[in-house]
Amino acid sequence: MDIKVQFGQRLRELRKKKGLSQEKFSFECNLDRTYIAGIETGKRNVSLENIEKIAKGFNISLSELFKDL
Repeated sequence: MDIKVQFGQRLRELRKKKGLSQEKFSFECNLDRTYIAGIETGKRNVSLENIEKIAKGFNISLSELFKDL
C-alpha cells in the first residue's frame, strides 16, 4: 500500500478516536480542512513541517504518529 494512503488512514484513525471533525482538527494543527481531507484520502504528499504540526495537534510524538505504518 502507498505510504500516503497508509499515513492518511492513520491520521483518520487517530482523529476519529479523539472525536474530532476534520474542521476542528485542522484548527488544532493550523492547517486547512481541505488539506487534512487530502491527506486522509492519500492525495497529499505531506511535508515534514506539516507532519510535525499534525503530531502536535494530536499532542503525541512523531514516533507515536507513525506507529504501525
